[in-house]
Amino acid sequence: MFNKHDIDRDACQLFGAQASRGYDWWWHSFTAHDAQTGEAKPFFIEFFLCNPALGGDEPVFGQIPGKPQKPSYLMVKAGAWGEDAAQLHRFWGWKRIKLDWGVPFSIEADDCYLTEDRTHGHVKVTGAADHPEWMCQDGEMSWDLKIRKITAFNVGFGADEVFRKAEAFEMFWHAEGMKSEFEGEVVWNGRRYIVRPEDCYGYADKNWGKDFTSPWVWLSSNNLTSEITGKKLTDSVFDIGGGRPKVGPLALPRKLLSAFWYEGTPYEFNFSKAWTGVHTEFDCKETDTQIVWHVEQRSLSGRMVTDITCEKKDMLLVNYEAPDGAKRHNRLWNGGNGVGTIQLFDRKGNLVDRIHAENIGCEYGEYCPLRPFAELSEKGFSGRLGWASGEQ
Repeated sequence: MFNKHDIDRDACQLFGAQASRGYDWWWHSFTAHDAQTGEAKPFFIEFFLCNPALGGDEPVFGQIPGKPQKPSYLMVKAGAWGEDAAQLHRFWGWKRIKLDWGVPFSIEADDCYLTEDRTHGHVKVTGAADHPEWMCQDGEMSWDLKIRKITAFNVGFGADEVFRKAEAFEMFWHAEGMKSEFEGEVVWNGRRYIVRPEDCYGYADKNWGKDFTSPWVWLSSNNLTSEITGKKLTDSVFDIGGGRPKVGPLALPRKLLSAFWYEGTPYEFNFSKAWTGVHTEFDCKETDTQIVWHVEQRSLSGRMVTDITCEKKDMLLVNYEAPDGAKRHNRLWNGGNGVGTIQLFDRKGNLVDRIHAENIGCEYGEYCPLRPFAELSEKGFSGRLGWASGEQ
């Protein structure tokens, strides 16, 4: 069963070849409420490690114009979605961080800290427009949060110790807390937000490997309501991720890993478990105003049809560079305000429930060539839209 916690997988995986061409990140997203107005706002925090064997006192950036090189650093990415969506990046060289490689893991650099059940930190960025290598925008965010990971999506043997040590996949995934409870506070550009366990709709996972996937798909929420009964589903969460996984040099086109924990009953659609008869079809597209996902999956456990939209005005183009120094994803849409419907069927084809989902974490992108730096206009690196691709 996929709801199996395994914090060994949350330990840092940057050993072997991945030490000089690898990344490892821990992602957290949640909803908080304005301390004065009560308005809800989604946030994210990520600790991203890259290429420890190439590190030194100062961070090494891969996106400095005219100076191609492999990056090496700890990057703390923090930000918010909504009409003021932004990603803020703070960097350290490897010799300036404290990393516990054991279980549970911990990462510390100055006032930024992360472990399984706690994180705090502060990121302030000014002058980002003059530093494209930072891959972010201006702003300021601080946070102090407790974390409780409730429901896991353990993808199974594909991320077991033998496959991790063999570095068999180009990109690994483990969601120790696809449903998580966060508690504490966030200060976003001077405004204070309260994070409550009962309505934070939290999520925590990690990815690691040598490169990213294209297409890149992610959808998850635990703010779910039955459209049939009208009742809130308090013990439910779904998680969908993947795109085009690679095993060594072999690419597996259009594959997704998915799980739905529905009021204590597991429904899994995991292509790596071939004996379960998984079949997946998905379509993701960009309109003038929205990103749209349609995913249909079936296995011996049932069938799941997922339709999600997210308004582009509430999203950002999230920025990462690969461990080899290339920035292949230049139109990777990322949001936390997705809405949609999931239809869940049992193995006999009977409708179990039709579910309305909100506060959906969502991503979609495919490799998109970056225009040369010399051709970038003032709009090429502006606000939450990040790098220009010629399509904005």
